[in-house]
Amino acid sequence: MTLPRRTLFATALAAGLPCPALHAQPAFPSRPIRIVVAFAAGGNSDTMARLVQPRMSEFLGVPVVVENRAGAAGALAATAVVQAPADGNTLLFDAASFVIAQFVQRNLPFDYETAFAPVGSVADLPYLLAVGSRTGIRDLAGYLDTTRLSQDGMVYGSPGVGNTGHLAGVLLAHRSGLRMEHVPYRGGAEVARDLAAGTLPSGYLSAGSLRPVLEAGRARAIALTSAERRGGIEGVPTIAEAGFPGFDLTSWNAIFCRAGTPDPVRLQLEAALDHATADAEVQARLASMGAVRTPTDSDGLAARVTRERALLRELMRETGLSLG
Repeated sequence: MTLPRRTLFATALAAGLPCPALHAQPAFPSRPIRIVVAFAAGGNSDTMARLVQPRMSEFLGVPVVVENRAGAAGALAATAVVQAPADGNTLLFDAASFVIAQFVQRNLPFDYETAFAPVGSVADLPYLLAVGSRTGIRDLAGYLDTTRLSQDGMVYGSPGVGNTGHLAGVLLAHRSGLRMEHVPYRGGAEVARDLAAGTLPSGYLSAGSLRPVLEAGRARAIALTSAERRGGIEGVPTIAEAGFPGFDLTSWNAIFCRAGTPDPVRLQLEAALDHATADAEVQARLASMGAVRTPTDSDGLAARVTRERALLRELMRETGLSLG
């Protein structure tokens, strides 16, 4: 069995084994690491950053500091990282919005596709398609039938323009050929509130946001947007299973560094992140949020970002979707 690259790197460090790639590099880390979070304090992304922060510090042997810079679809945080040296001491903590930001902010002084290098994934946050209990809809087939029979199509809410839920709705409408109208909200809790009240027929939101109204019997989860069943709500099929093969849109969180950061430094950061997300307490906290650990190394994260950018470009081209 081949071990992940960052696991091998972490093992070598822990055992005190030589790592030839580090011989010519200056000592790292020699000062505190700054993680710039592209979201406000208190939300899911900020909580995840603060979960991995102490474990990364433990592994690296230096303080790790979290700094929140929310705004401009993540571009404020990204700009702060781009303006810092490419030495691994300033990192970007972002979400799936990392893929979307370049299509929302048109006049950035940097290119998202070349300015950053992936460090690794933290967690996936699968989204669910849910309906209000008053709709009488019980599954995706019923949802599509109701949409097809309605003159106005189907209205769905999500936590904002360009988020995973919004794009899942656009993709389902595109794949099904049905009319679906998006209503952006400020967050998943607001989507859940209106589902429960019966003022919103359907919405895409995370398990953490949906669970309270689900348990109260005021909403029903009918499908997952991820390729596999996961995310803490049992028995919910995926949209892919329900007739749309290859459907896979999941919110995620990950850490990036500046492009040009030396590979040995990036690999050490990758190993520190792996150490943090492997912690049982961290995984339990993630599960309580409806999130699941994704032990994806930097190469896997790079492939994911490339794949999702290609999907977004395709959606924009084929549906006329505008995010700016």
